[in-house]
Parts: sequence; C-alpha cells; structure tokens
Amino acid sequence: MTDFWMKVLFYYLLIINAVAFFLYGIDKLKAKHGKWRISELTLLLFAVAGGSVGAWVGMKIWHHKTQHWKFKIGLPLILILQLGIAVYWVWIR
Repeated sequence: MTDFWMKVLFYYLLIINAVAFFLYGIDKLKAKHGKWRISELTLLLFAVAGGSVGAWVGMKIWHHKTQHWKFKIGLPLILILQLGIAVYWVWIR
C-alpha cells in the first residue's frame, strides 16, 4: 500500500472512530432527555465500518449500552476481529 493510501486509511479511521465515539455520547444525552434516539443498528454499523475503538471507548466513557448484550459482547468481538485483520494485513500478508 502506498503512502497516500496509508494516510487516507489513517484519516478515515480517525474520523470514523471520532464519529462513533460522539454518537454514543449524543445517544446517551438523548436518552436522558427522552428525545429521539440513534438506532442500535446505526451505532453498531459505525463500529463495523471501522469505528470499533471509538464505539467501545464511547460506551465506556458515556456508560451507554453497557448492559445490552449486543454491545457488551458484540463490540469487543468486532474490535478483536478488526485487530486480527489489521495484524494479518500488516505482518502476515
């Protein structure tokens, strides 16, 4: 992979993780005020799209969705899978 694409990937992951992190905070705030919520599917899709670290940190920082099995088990599994893919891509391939 060229330097250009590595930079694109780096900034993509930075942005998607920041967005995922803030989505968890926004959804927590909306939950507290009884307002329209961000769907669980949207929250999980941002994790699958590369924002698993931001989603996991947001879940821990905002104390949001910590008791839901989809998030309690699903997010760490997504993160482990993505880390495995990264390790394969960088060191084994």
